[in-house]
Amino acid sequence: MNIDLDKLKGFFSADRFAMEAGIVIDAADSGRVQCGMEIKDSHRNAGGNVQGGAIFTLADFTFGVHSNLAMFLGADVGLTVGQSCSISYLNSSKGTRLIAESACLHRGRTISVYRISISDDLGVPIAEMHGNGFTTAARTKRP
Repeated sequence: MNIDLDKLKGFFSADRFAMEAGIVIDAADSGRVQCGMEIKDSHRNAGGNVQGGAIFTLADFTFGVHSNLAMFLGADVGLTVGQSCSISYLNSSKGTRLIAESACLHRGRTISVYRISISDDLGVPIAEMHGNGFTTAARTKRP
């Protein structure tokens, strides 16, 4: 599937919180989405490590992009929203960038499950998230 990455980035630029955090979409196809975030001082907690909320925001945004690709591409489906998620933090990062990569484990008519793996630019696994999505009724307006 050929995805216009610039158009995809333009659509998701309306996610102001993710944009303020510095998250970018690096790659996307039907099987995976990769997003990244340069680690800034504002992402660090009092102990000097990347704050869990910053890592979660990257994972959640990546989940949102992947779970809404079909709608973005014009399929007759509604918006998929997060229903529940679980994240496990594995290591602190010594790198300068976090990378999140998604995989769809199940996509049904209304329920979907995605795994988001976060690592840093040094290859260290940082966190794993499982997100369950709920797809709402189809909309008539498309991106």
